[in-house]
Amino acid sequence: METRCVVLDIGGVLEMTPETGWDEEWERRLGLPTGSMHRRLDDIWKAGSIGRITEGEVRARVAAVLDLDAVRTDAFMADLWDEYLGSPNEELIAYVRSLRTRCRLGILSNSFVGAREREQKLYGFGDLVDDIVYSHEIGVGKPAAAAFEVTCARLGVRPEDCLFVDDAEDNIAAAEAFGMRGLLFADNAETIAGIEAHLTRRRAR
Repeated sequence: METRCVVLDIGGVLEMTPETGWDEEWERRLGLPTGSMHRRLDDIWKAGSIGRITEGEVRARVAAVLDLDAVRTDAFMADLWDEYLGSPNEELIAYVRSLRTRCRLGILSNSFVGAREREQKLYGFGDLVDDIVYSHEIGVGKPAAAAFEVTCARLGVRPEDCLFVDDAEDNIAAAEAFGMRGLLFADNAETIAGIEAHLTRRRAR
């Protein structure tokens, strides 16, 4: 028996995450050359995205690399999370909530250690879908095939039963190569229409 499934990304899809300029502001405060801060922190960002370090270790390493005291470290991390968490895409979230009785629902997100707790507190994503797969929890992110494999296994569905919605073309291409249907997010109207077409097509087969 076929099980219809929709899997969505978070940042740029369920969350709107425009750049706030927090990093440029911190470079100015610290007297760093433009664009240099993230290069200095790149190893930390990569490790945090696949769960190789804890939140506490992120904080300690950021403070050490940028020579921040406790107060400025708190402010730095708060600014980072403010941009990361963005704002909820209320229309799409409400629509996805309406799908609970129609299909299996999942989230697959390239994330950062600490994201689950914050996103659950702010947006309740854990109550929106059947399962959330975070890169920092499984140790691998999109576009790696393993990320899609874990997602399908945890949702108990076949790749061909799934529609994957993401705002990055590389991730859509990887999902399709894995056997999923892909839908590049452009706006809510097109996304909702695409999901409806997927669900209707699945019912008709």
